[in-house]
Amino acid sequence: MLDERDRKILGLLQSDADIPINVLAEAVALSPSACSRRVARLREEGHIARITAELDRRLMGLPTTVFVIVRTGSHASGWLEQFHAAVGAIPEIVEVHRLTGNFDYILKIVLPNVEHYDVVYKQLVSRIELFDMSAYISMETVKQARGVPTNYA
Repeated sequence: MLDERDRKILGLLQSDADIPINVLAEAVALSPSACSRRVARLREEGHIARITAELDRRLMGLPTTVFVIVRTGSHASGWLEQFHAAVGAIPEIVEVHRLTGNFDYILKIVLPNVEHYDVVYKQLVSRIELFDMSAYISMETVKQARGVPTNYA
């Protein structure tokens, strides 16, 4: 069971996983060694799944985001495996979510420019048959959370 200090530690680590342990400890009113033990426990328990570096998409040459809504013609297990392999093989496709409602999937694609969408589109349709695809260009990111709320754990 997580307590308020654990939640605060997790929240701070989500915003900056590189925060020095003494700064983290001070923020949650613990000694550095006690704070370090808590962080180790949170990792062991799986609350911290992994530590990664978030790259600047503009500096990486990928400032454009396109969302693609997909409807499929099949839901057979063989098709699903093929679809998972197809989207997994295209690095520009950074997220895929299966949906309820009128559409089956939404894909988040990061690109150097809008024109590059055609390259990704051709890669995808050469790997898997889709019933319908509609692309939507993101004009502005209004909110992009850098983590998840910690108050439900």
